[in-house]
Amino acid sequence: MTALLTAAATDRLREALVASDYTLDTVLDRIGEAGQQGLGRNVTVPADLALTSGDGLDAMIRLWLLQRPVPRGELAQVLPLDDLAGAGIVHVDGELVSPGIDIRPYGSPDDQASGWLVSDLTPGLDHQPVIARPDYVLGASPASTTLAQLGIRAPVGSALDLGTGCGIQSLHLARHANHVTATDLNPRALQLAQLTFDLNQIDVDLRHGSLWEPVAEDTFDLVVTNPPYVMSPPTGERLVYREGSHLGDGLVADLIRGAAARLNPGGTLQVLGNWAITADQPWGERLNEWAPAGCDFWVLERERLDVHSYIEMWLTDAGAHLSPGWRQAYRDWLDYFDHLGIVGVGMGWLQLTRSDRDQPERRFEEWPWAVQQPVGAALGRASADLDASRRPWDELAATHFRLVDHLVEETTAAPGAAGPDHIVIRQQTGLRRAIDAGTALAAVLGACDGDLPLDAIMGAVATLLEVDADDLRAELDPRLREAIRDGFLDR
Repeated sequence: MTALLTAAATDRLREALVASDYTLDTVLDRIGEAGQQGLGRNVTVPADLALTSGDGLDAMIRLWLLQRPVPRGELAQVLPLDDLAGAGIVHVDGELVSPGIDIRPYGSPDDQASGWLVSDLTPGLDHQPVIARPDYVLGASPASTTLAQLGIRAPVGSALDLGTGCGIQSLHLARHANHVTATDLNPRALQLAQLTFDLNQIDVDLRHGSLWEPVAEDTFDLVVTNPPYVMSPPTGERLVYREGSHLGDGLVADLIRGAAARLNPGGTLQVLGNWAITADQPWGERLNEWAPAGCDFWVLERERLDVHSYIEMWLTDAGAHLSPGWRQAYRDWLDYFDHLGIVGVGMGWLQLTRSDRDQPERRFEEWPWAVQQPVGAALGRASADLDASRRPWDELAATHFRLVDHLVEETTAAPGAAGPDHIVIRQQTGLRRAIDAGTALAAVLGACDGDLPLDAIMGAVATLLEVDADDLRAELDPRLREAIRDGFLDR
């Protein structure tokens, strides 16, 4: 693979970006709130009107974020135009310069994974019809930023960014992994990702290939991926960044099935993906068939779409709604889903951990509610919390538990009632789970401050409530284990 820029030219470009303060915070401040909201709607006018400084930063914003031609004289003072034009990063036509690809600032305040992303230009700005090229390389998107937020951030030895695209996940992985490998089936994605890595001065082992094939001899502590999961019919050209050649959701299924061999003991695969909903089998039961032996498998369905909404969303994403073939494409997609028995599509997060348990945890939840981002810390503690929840009772009884931070207790009762009807303990971070605890469990959890072992707390609550201690333990044992598993208690 030939790099877009030489090392020296990359250094010159980085120095130019830094010198003009082409960084996320500065750019957002320059275009203002109205400009940001406009770009969120793919409209550039509010941002363009906010650019009144006339300096090099304005010129870079117009060139890359707004994709507008910029006078050569404005850019020649701040960018190495000869380097960029020779690589096709910009196009020079007389006295005007237009963008060939996108270079834009990126920032993540929670882990400081900040820098620049290199991708293809955003299609459809200002409602201009654009049909994306088959090897189109997507930049930062709602899907990629969601994956970055659910990514486990704990230090690891080795990490894999499978299907790297523009390289956004590797920016995050490089903050906490000793060694990062990134793969992609699309050679163009590898070329743009390499410039992303070079501009940000991160060392990534970049490899070409599909799914697990490029890393068939390696194992990892953490794998993150937003694979091409869109379930489109095998007709016409495919967009490599979103569509594979598998039948239905077979690509995500193969990814899960092959993961155990590529994970170190305790290693985790995190996937942002789609899966088929069929009429003949519960979705959790169907996905459970994908999970390898000895692996915990946790799936959170964040959204479910009917087939019509799903088809319309992805036809619009590809610009096909502007094509005269839109109606036929819609019918082809419906026929494809009907043939496969697909009645809906689940969308969400899949997390597989090589726990090597004889009885692995399999958990399939519909979770459409709001979460506190970044949620990676909550997902990262799942395996340790599960281990703790499965310990023998005598070990739990001797443990000095304490409630985690950021919990609130809510009580509800009818007017004039002697006591509450419900005592709810709710997380304010992570998945924001809640426990409808009741008096006994609320009392036990409320006393968990790290000073006393659990059995002492249970005994005191039993005395207070005037109930038998063994009966209280039998009642609360499964609920306490759920609270430990779900991250309400620290050890």
